Amino acid sequence: MPRCGEPGYDIVDAALTALRNLEHRGAVGADEGTGDGAGLLMQIPDEFFRAVTDFELPAPGQFVAGTAFLPSEKRESDAAKAGIEGLAADEGLTVLGWREVPIVADLVGAMARACMPYFSQPFLASSTGEVLERNELDARAWRIRKRAQNKFGVYFPSLSSRTIVYKGMLTTAQLEPFYPDLSDKRFKTKLAIVHSRFSTNTFPSWPLAQPFRTIAHNGEINTVKGNRNWMRARQSQLANPLLGDSPEELYPICTPGASDSASFDEVAELLWLSGRPITHSIMMMIPEAWENHATMDPARRAFYEYHSLLMEPWDGPAAVSFTDGNLVGATLDRNGLRPGRYWITEDGLIIFASEVGVIDVEPSKVVKKGRVSPGKMFLVDTDAGRIIDDAEVKAEVAAANPGPTGSRKTSSTWRSCPSASTWYTPRPPSTSASAPSATPPRN
Repeated sequence: MPRCGEPGYDIVDAALTALRNLEHRGAVGADEGTGDGAGLLMQIPDEFFRAVTDFELPAPGQFVAGTAFLPSEKRESDAAKAGIEGLAADEGLTVLGWREVPIVADLVGAMARACMPYFSQPFLASSTGEVLERNELDARAWRIRKRAQNKFGVYFPSLSSRTIVYKGMLTTAQLEPFYPDLSDKRFKTKLAIVHSRFSTNTFPSWPLAQPFRTIAHNGEINTVKGNRNWMRARQSQLANPLLGDSPEELYPICTPGASDSASFDEVAELLWLSGRPITHSIMMMIPEAWENHATMDPARRAFYEYHSLLMEPWDGPAAVSFTDGNLVGATLDRNGLRPGRYWITEDGLIIFASEVGVIDVEPSKVVKKGRVSPGKMFLVDTDAGRIIDDAEVKAEVAAANPGPTGSRKTSSTWRSCPSASTWYTPRPPSTSASAPSATPPRN
């Protein structure tokens, strides 16, 4: 739910209204006060954080903020905080301070209360005062977050210089009163994504509520087992500055026991932080039906063909909303079995939802409305203040990334491969200890 213009609380208010109107899309536990999950993702509310912290924050974009789900026992949470501060120091960052997140714990049911974490927000910045590029700052935060989860069992809904997530094992009506921050008029943003969860393949938990760090997902990823296996298999081949000096401390990329949506988010975030635009990452994971599309633009077709060698489709049914903190959009997978509708108002408000009626809008103020078709993408650039249509998005991504040349080269290489019977010719045994033995190729 973005708006083209200045950040405002009205976006948060509209998003929370839409969330409450999606109550029927979520589920509750036997005690009725425990929800399967609800949450909100938005831009960092800079004005708000400067007002409620008792330490100085650097310029916008030069600090990281997030919420940590810490152990509820004080001794354990203090130990986890100390460990996180050590990880930050290893990355050349310092924890400027911690802020205890105000909550109204009595609102939630017994089941949610029994496993409720302690909520604390760390604020991190360069320990030397140097000005870091935003991508570099977020890459360091990503490594800290992954190590904190692996070493100390601390889950971060988000840890970023761009966005923050408030979520939990809540119903749609509980989210705002549970987190009083969300009612503060200084809580301003240009965009917001909300989600009401109906848990299917995993049990409800505080970490598995949505939105995640880059996406919110309606549907199922029916290929998720294969997708996870392939990600695990290629971990040893990954190479990117994002992974730092000790990538093994960051693995696995896909957290064991997480939901299909969580795994999708982890891979999308990896692709984005490694240097691809968020649109590129989503196109890799949710391609159009391109193989038999005779009239598709050749550059776009080449993009999909090339990337099919790098990433298997994460097939739904799936409707996915996504953001990098500036661009916010949605896409429908090629099966097209989940709805996605949008409305654009004369005052610049853009609403995208899984159904009609999430917000009451005067019909006379709607200047355009429509739906996202299978394989298509709907995108808003909140900085530029414009909507980018599917054809323009994909033409730009295809033109900037491996296309016809790389695709043809790969196809040519495959055609010239020898037959399988000629790949491996055994050598006679060697008496030399240093002579290498022949090794069959790994398919």
